[in-house]
Amino acid sequence: GVGRRISFFYSLNSIYLTKIKQMKKSLFCLFILPLISYSQTFTNSFYIGDPLPDAPILAARGKHKVGVKTLQVKNPGQIDVLNSSKDETVLYDRPLTLEIWYPAAFQADEAEEVIYEQVMGNFSDPNRPLIPFTFKGRARRDAKPDGSQGPYPLVIVSHGYTGSRLLFTYLTENLASKGYVVVSIDHTDSTFQDANAFTSTLLNRSLDDLFVLNEIDRMNSDSNSFLKDLVDTENTALIGYSMGGYGAVNIAGGGYSEKVVQFFTYASKGSNALEKRKMGNPEFLASFDKRFKAVVAMAPWGMGNEVWDAEGLKGVRIPTLFVAGSKDDISGYEKGVKAIYQGAVNCERYLLTYIDARHNIAPNPPTEDVMAPGLHIDEYLRYADSVWDQRRINNINQHFITAFLGIKLKNKTAYLPYLDAKTLETQDPWEGFLPRTSIGLEFRMDSPEE
Repeated sequence: GVGRRISFFYSLNSIYLTKIKQMKKSLFCLFILPLISYSQTFTNSFYIGDPLPDAPILAARGKHKVGVKTLQVKNPGQIDVLNSSKDETVLYDRPLTLEIWYPAAFQADEAEEVIYEQVMGNFSDPNRPLIPFTFKGRARRDAKPDGSQGPYPLVIVSHGYTGSRLLFTYLTENLASKGYVVVSIDHTDSTFQDANAFTSTLLNRSLDDLFVLNEIDRMNSDSNSFLKDLVDTENTALIGYSMGGYGAVNIAGGGYSEKVVQFFTYASKGSNALEKRKMGNPEFLASFDKRFKAVVAMAPWGMGNEVWDAEGLKGVRIPTLFVAGSKDDISGYEKGVKAIYQGAVNCERYLLTYIDARHNIAPNPPTEDVMAPGLHIDEYLRYADSVWDQRRINNINQHFITAFLGIKLKNKTAYLPYLDAKTLETQDPWEGFLPRTSIGLEFRMDSPEE
């Protein structure tokens, strides 16, 4: 995530029109063509995730109404790395909070609106109490699930360090409206509220993801669960941002390097627990879960710190969409996200790059609360980029992730043109984009070597 540095790891040009005819033509393109291209709703009551007038076509919400529910779960018998030592391994039942969005059934006169509760961090004063704030979403709390067109593919969402399960509601609501069950995790020791030593995040990120998949699978068969028969866990995607992307690359088959395993052992007072996620370890190879059919790695952290090597990245086998800013100063770009993309030679992979954006190419946009005078600038920069409009980033993410997951989890071949990188190179605008709007972006695709 944005805003925290880990001491041991992080070390329209202007156009001048000279002819009246050219001016009229440009004004026609600007004001008329968008009005006749795609039908989208844009009102003064803008909610996080709503499409801007220049949003690409797949950013629009789907046909399903959306319900949302919060669940508390525990992963039993996990290594408590923060309290273990070389002389004693302490186990605990690891608590996780899940936010689940799903297709829902409720009456037309019942509002599709929810209030999400979030907190600000402690950038300016480590002793300052956390500051709560709220924002609205387009979902209905605890609504009855609509299983009439299910079961629905599962999407698991993993935030960064520090972060929150509510950091991506623009995307989680959007995907649920398109017929997915979306589960976003609060990773213990890694949220705004309970951030703790980084070793817990290093160890637990991919383990949390695997547990949540199994737990949702269990609930899908539980007659007492609201998820009963609602989820197709055999078609699962994982979306991870920053440290969530670190875990996602590991889930996809990218085994950790010997160097990071040795560092973890040193930093965690002798525990060798991370070795089980190392390339070449039989336990890691056995843990590869074929229910994961697609991965979206957004600004994945780790390559600049040698978390992976060439052999480790060759293990990535699941189709992966990478999303990055070309000026990412947390995960890195050329030696970071792009290097992971280039090294994952044995998977079908895509790379969407926001030119001149930094690390924040995944979260919700800033609300009024985080723009209040007197707050540390990083409260704002959790949610904003200094070059890009975050709402536009949100819309573009919605578009490409909808296309990618639609193809990989639902076999929507009609979406293939939106990911055809060779064709997009020759198009202006890109397929699915309005005239004059597919700028500031790069998109590429590579096929597996094996």
